[in-house]
Amino acid sequence: MQEIIVDCLLAVVAVAAAVMYALGKLRSDITLRKKQKKMLVRIFICAVIMLVLQFLPAQTFDNTFGAAGRRVTCGAYFVEYLIIAADILKKAVKGVINGSVFDENFLMAGATVGAMALAVYENGDYVEAIAVMLFYQVGEWFQDYAVGASRKNITELMDIRPDYANIERGGVLERVDPSEVHVGSIIVVQPGEKIPIDGVVTEGKSSLDTCALTGESVPRTVKAGDSAISGCINMNGVLRIKTEKEFSESTASKILDLVENASSRKSRPENFISRFARIYTPAVCLSAVALAVIPPLVGLIAPLVGLIAQGTAAWGTWIYRALTFLVISCPCALVISIPLSFFAGIGGASREGVLVKGSNYLEALSKAKTVVFDKTGTLTQGKFEVDAMHHCPILEDELIEYAALAEISSSHPISRSLQRAYTKRTGKVADMSRVSDIHEISGEGVTAVVDGKSVAAGNDKLMKRLGVEYIDCHRAGTIIHMAVDSKYLGHIVISDIVKPTSEKAIAALKESGVNKTVMLTGDSAKVANEVASRLGIDEVYSQLLPADKVEKVEELLGRKGRSGTLAFVGDGINDAPVLSRADIGIAMGAMGSDAAIEAADVVLMDDDPLKISKAIRISRKCLRIVYENIVFAIGIKLICLVLSAVGIANMYLAVFADVGVMVLAVLNAIRCLFVKKV
Repeated sequence: MQEIIVDCLLAVVAVAAAVMYALGKLRSDITLRKKQKKMLVRIFICAVIMLVLQFLPAQTFDNTFGAAGRRVTCGAYFVEYLIIAADILKKAVKGVINGSVFDENFLMAGATVGAMALAVYENGDYVEAIAVMLFYQVGEWFQDYAVGASRKNITELMDIRPDYANIERGGVLERVDPSEVHVGSIIVVQPGEKIPIDGVVTEGKSSLDTCALTGESVPRTVKAGDSAISGCINMNGVLRIKTEKEFSESTASKILDLVENASSRKSRPENFISRFARIYTPAVCLSAVALAVIPPLVGLIAPLVGLIAQGTAAWGTWIYRALTFLVISCPCALVISIPLSFFAGIGGASREGVLVKGSNYLEALSKAKTVVFDKTGTLTQGKFEVDAMHHCPILEDELIEYAALAEISSSHPISRSLQRAYTKRTGKVADMSRVSDIHEISGEGVTAVVDGKSVAAGNDKLMKRLGVEYIDCHRAGTIIHMAVDSKYLGHIVISDIVKPTSEKAIAALKESGVNKTVMLTGDSAKVANEVASRLGIDEVYSQLLPADKVEKVEELLGRKGRSGTLAFVGDGINDAPVLSRADIGIAMGAMGSDAAIEAADVVLMDDDPLKISKAIRISRKCLRIVYENIVFAIGIKLICLVLSAVGIANMYLAVFADVGVMVLAVLNAIRCLFVKKV
């Protein structure tokens, strides 16, 4: 029965190798390296020769070559063995010479050479040793292809590095290497091309596809005066952009460097596997030697009836078990799949606009139980806007018009917010010619004559000065009371607008297992408490200076003890000390911000706070897969090692315990790449 199964597997391997080789030649979406093609040829030749030898009658060589038949048989199988095992043997020898003895190449070479020697000694079965090496090479090829495909997918997902920049010379566009473009140069970006270098649009209007940077599918419209970030794809109009940075300092280059170097920062599971492999592999090699030697010696000295055969007849049995033990013991599944899981997780997160600087930060993020927010620019938009109008007896558009005209000559942020609100509501720009006699009263507001009417816009002190009765506002924010010809017309509330997704973001964090949310701000207690209450934040601390925020984070770290990690979320510009002090620093809205990319451990490329909970879910999925692979691989190997030691497992089961487990672990690791619906 076993022979039939092996023959069927050999036929499947031969057909599969031929098909994969043909597909690699015919289809552009299946890319095979030269080394992979050569291995497919070797696998095909070895499988076909084995099938031929299997179907030949047992006495064919003896009948043809007489007394030399055994040597010819042995030679045929050894040639076949060298066809499939030559590279493994070469690597094993190099490893011994270089001092890296205990690796998978040494284990496989030792096990199969030993099995071949045992077959020669006993005039036994060569097929098993060759089949073990063949199936191992099939597994190695598949693992190499799967890892290569996953890395290719990640590279395609992060395909933001431009190949060229267009410079106009003498009315003709010339393609040049982006690294040759100097700061201040004018580059031309045509529809369908990537923006190669960060800069400012000087001419043209277009929509930009920012999906590769932020994970968002909604295009961003840019026009003259707007910033243009490298890595975005120009969708329609022609843009002329004045560069502001060198190519190496542009956003796309920094992001790619960050992702490519992330593997250098290892997580605890990765460090554990590295230490485990250094101890585990020599230990199993010594155990295999002990398994081959000790039981037969005990059998010679003091035979144990029913357990160990007497005399030298037991040596072959125990050596075979030891060789099987070696094949099973290869730690490939762990050594390959664990780093691949983190690499795929970081690559998948990058596609969603979440840049993680290393697998250690991915691990820390998965354990986040306390999330601390800076308010301005993180939970709020970071700019003053008209939020509401109360007690207004005239149309709101008229009230905004009076306020915008009265404040027309001021450059204060409050005045600018009024100008923006007026333009947004009416589509017009405030007309200076309609305004006269402007008087700004420090700390109170402004008075002016608008269309012949006396207009006052300011705080309650200004209303008291003018003797106008006003109505207090219950809302937090900057309150602009309005009076026209000494008649009170209501008040305008100007505040830092809460982002549309902030409330959902806090709820999503709590659903993701975050126990506590905290907000730190330099704003007044009234403003801070209103925002925190509106969003459902657990704790709020207001009127804090930057140094106070660091102290508060240290206090929170002390309070949480060892239960999970503390993440701080800020804009990455003014929060660098706090970002570095927290267990993990998360910078938001970092597209185009060097400071954010440098300061934080995790960088969110847009300013959507919902991405924080998504980043945590991605990290937890990745860590879950990592621990699945660790438990699965070690568990299966330990079971099979015990079975081989007691003589139940043979070489074919050993191949599954090594190659099969490795392939399954790699396939499971690749799941980390798919995080769109996490």
